Amino acid sequence: MLNRTVSPPIKDAVDFNLSLKPYEKIVLKNNAPVYAINAGVEEVMMLEFVFYAGNCYEQKNIIAATTNNLLKNGTSKKTAFQINEHFEYYGAYLSRACYNETATLTLHCLSKHLNKLLPVIQEILTDSIFPEQELEIFKQNSKQQLSVNLQKCDFIANRLIDKYLYGAEHPYGKFSTVEAYDALQADQLRDFYKDYYLKGKCILFAAGKLPVDFEEQLNIFLGDLKINEPIPYPENILIPDSQKKFRINNDPNGVQGAIRIARPFPNRHHPDFKKVMILNTLFGGFFGSRLMANIREEKGYTYGIHSYIQNHIQQTAWMISTEAGKDVCEATIAEVYKEMNLLKEELVDKEELLLVKNYMMGSNLGDLDGPFQIINRWKNLILNDLDENYFNDSMNTIKNITAKELKELADKYLAPEEFFELVVI
Repeated sequence: MLNRTVSPPIKDAVDFNLSLKPYEKIVLKNNAPVYAINAGVEEVMMLEFVFYAGNCYEQKNIIAATTNNLLKNGTSKKTAFQINEHFEYYGAYLSRACYNETATLTLHCLSKHLNKLLPVIQEILTDSIFPEQELEIFKQNSKQQLSVNLQKCDFIANRLIDKYLYGAEHPYGKFSTVEAYDALQADQLRDFYKDYYLKGKCILFAAGKLPVDFEEQLNIFLGDLKINEPIPYPENILIPDSQKKFRINNDPNGVQGAIRIARPFPNRHHPDFKKVMILNTLFGGFFGSRLMANIREEKGYTYGIHSYIQNHIQQTAWMISTEAGKDVCEATIAEVYKEMNLLKEELVDKEELLLVKNYMMGSNLGDLDGPFQIINRWKNLILNDLDENYFNDSMNTIKNITAKELKELADKYLAPEEFFELVVI
């Protein structure tokens, strides 16, 4: 019998052996791949369509994002209202999102209703017509939202730092403008839809308690779609700005400044990437990080400061992001560089390193809690052309990295002169 007067032993998260639940791969009759995690106790599921239809494929700005946004705004048989009403009737939600390389259509629903929802998704993917009226409403709403956002220093900073890092014509560096919205035409959306949705490349991800006839349903409603055409990522040339320090006065009456400090960085295929993720966590990647301890807790310059590696598929960047009072923006930047130099000069002590390792292992454990989270982890690997070995190597790297390795990485990458520096007030 369990003795409840004795405290259970405490085990460090770094001692856990984490594994990634394997997926089941289904290949539809049109050769489109489906990666599925059939698990969970509730009768719910998600099905995500990932099209190679991000903004790196567009010929003119915001075509990809607008096409994705208006996918469910009308077919030749149903209006936008009828489509949305259908999903609401079955308690389902169909969302869209557009990224740099990919664009998604994601269904969340009760498992038993999948056969009622797939026919409408099929209709959306084969017969969207992009009505002129819906486009005009979208343009008007988008311009209004943009007008509001342009008053915010953090919004401006996020746009400009990517432009400086990658170049104004690079997919990662482009941003929306009123002129781009005004130039949108329905025929442009229809052409993009034909090229990248009707006959594009699509990978499907599913998770939850899947219906017994899941594969059969997919083949009935999706098996004849031409969604397995090979579409490689286009080659995009980095043209970073030659200047590295920028100060923008966006609001003369502003009391707060948005700070972005960033440098180009290799993607996940670089041998240093997994180790740098640990260095980044120590530096500014969680609430107990060096940047938070100094700039928030000790100096009180900001409510929060974070460092992260951008989640891009091709090129990427190492980014430090915060907002601070305009009178302490320069002091905040100085403290960021101070913390960089400390990581280059001193070995992290064992206690702090163990804290970071435990945090990262615990975070990974939480990220694997449930089928939706597991398939998201697999999606991240598959879209980046990685496999289970990458996950296992990442866990081993967290467990085994040394203070000396972290110092060497800091020497290599935390060079202040390599970072772009932006303050928007």
